[in-house]
Amino acid sequence: MSRGFDRQTQRTELFSELSRLPDNQREKLIEEYRVRSEAAFAPATLKNYRMIIRLFGEWCEQRDLSPQPPIAPSTVAAWVDDMGGKLTANTIETRLWGIAELHRSHFLPSPTTHRLVELSLKAIKRKYGSVTKQAPPLGKKDVLAAIARLGDSRIEKRDKAVLWIATDSWCRASEICKFRVKDLQRQEDGSSLLFLARSKTDQDGQGAYAFLSGSGTAAVIDWIDEAGLKANDPILTKSQKGGQRTPLDPATVSRIIRRCTGRKDVSAHSTRVGGVQDAFRLGCDLSSIMVAGRWTSPEMPARYARRLLASQSAAAKVSAAFLEKDESAI
Repeated sequence: MSRGFDRQTQRTELFSELSRLPDNQREKLIEEYRVRSEAAFAPATLKNYRMIIRLFGEWCEQRDLSPQPPIAPSTVAAWVDDMGGKLTANTIETRLWGIAELHRSHFLPSPTTHRLVELSLKAIKRKYGSVTKQAPPLGKKDVLAAIARLGDSRIEKRDKAVLWIATDSWCRASEICKFRVKDLQRQEDGSSLLFLARSKTDQDGQGAYAFLSGSGTAAVIDWIDEAGLKANDPILTKSQKGGQRTPLDPATVSRIIRRCTGRKDVSAHSTRVGGVQDAFRLGCDLSSIMVAGRWTSPEMPARYARRLLASQSAAAKVSAAFLEKDESAI
């Protein structure tokens, strides 16, 4: 009887085979993996990976443990225990990804799939919960009010462009900063499309489009003309005359939004959350919201609007209907 394909068995056999290779061949494989991973992963992913390995190394050093693979599952489980209550469950899972990738890079089985580590993570979620902290929403009304307060100085024209792109496009901060003048595609009705060559959920560069309203387009063009930007220049750059035309940092976009709105709690992601909540209030269907935010799953937009959706749920509608009936009878 033929045996069916089993991925875990195949991996075990592969690791066993690799472990028997001479040291020089194994080192060549590890170096090739490093080179190929640097070409395959986004710079932000590589930066995060290196941070995880550094933090794990510091944690091990404090406890006189070795951070070099293969790492014992009990060590990884203890690390998870130590992170519990300090970091969110999502962040801990990202840290575990880093340890798993470290072992993959050495062609070793990952300790992160061991039952000890799984139980440790499960215990953390049970004790502290697995709720992900959400950026406070910043809806269209608040952004338009902030834009209305801005004047016509050079920096204010730049800031208007930042606010319009953030509130219209629902783009992430990293995406907002990557837009170049040539990515602005005018439409007959005065609005524009912003071409996204690559994004967090599109690492292969298939491309996507984000919306920019007529008013937003006018503000962005006003800034492009003011700054004398060329086709390959980033749209959002420093406001000083004669400065280098380099893209703004995502953190700078958040600082601009906080300064213009007068709110210290918001970030560049707040306009994305606020856009989703505005859309649900207007009765937009989930599929159109997913298209606008370029989501491939309904999980994230639903998470952004879960408080709002609770107030619009069937329970809320039933309650309102019966309360209105009782009040009319009084």
